[in-house]
Amino acid sequence: MKILILGAGKMGSFFADVLSFDHEVAVLEPDPRKLRFIYNTQRMTDAAEVETFAPELVINAATLKYTIPAFESVLPYLPATCILSDIASVKTGLEEFYKERTRPYVSTHPMFGPTFASLSDLSTQSAIIISESSHLGKAFFRDLYHHLKLNVFEYSFREHDETIAYSLSIPFASTLVFASVMKHQDAPGTTFKKHMNIAQGLLSEDDFLLSEILFNPYTPGQLTNIREKLKELLTIVEQKDNEGMKKFLEEVRKNIE
Repeated sequence: MKILILGAGKMGSFFADVLSFDHEVAVLEPDPRKLRFIYNTQRMTDAAEVETFAPELVINAATLKYTIPAFESVLPYLPATCILSDIASVKTGLEEFYKERTRPYVSTHPMFGPTFASLSDLSTQSAIIISESSHLGKAFFRDLYHHLKLNVFEYSFREHDETIAYSLSIPFASTLVFASVMKHQDAPGTTFKKHMNIAQGLLSEDDFLLSEILFNPYTPGQLTNIREKLKELLTIVEQKDNEGMKKFLEEVRKNIE
């Protein structure tokens, strides 16, 4: 299959590397410096070059802020039957974008990132395929993700956003709160260092990505839950309530079993 990847960032480079040995792959990246380490693919810096390549599938791996603009830049040069796809972690606006067009599409979300995941072993990681996607698009990504040994789940656009509010917004918000009250430690403990590493990894991500994940319409409900639990814990600590603390810890342990 002829596959065009939009963007040569972390995930774009990852997909180019994974796909280039079994498919004819091209990468479109306006910044030629990012193409220096892209091998075994056709490298493009101008959207007009796409017309000659005539891809059968486009994988949009552009930065979240530019996902839709990246699509719009290549649409005039794509064959009518070309499948559009994205791997965005936030689907805001994408459902409407796809519905306004007649092209087949497939929207997926690899639930891992190069910051924390070991790309050489993804067997503990997951991926979501949006159920409204076209059959051929879903089949391609299901095969690809199974080949990568990912655990694959199929959710609707709505179910995806609800899941992201839980699985990303809670840890993102918790980490940001930790980092916002953190002070330098000359002799940090193991737990502190682990939290610090997570915070540094999170804050290395694009600000727009962090904002959009937290601006998910389902995030406020999760943040309210965090606030209520913090309030409950604060009361237990202030009152030195041993029984209350025991009960609180028992509930937490049940949650992580």
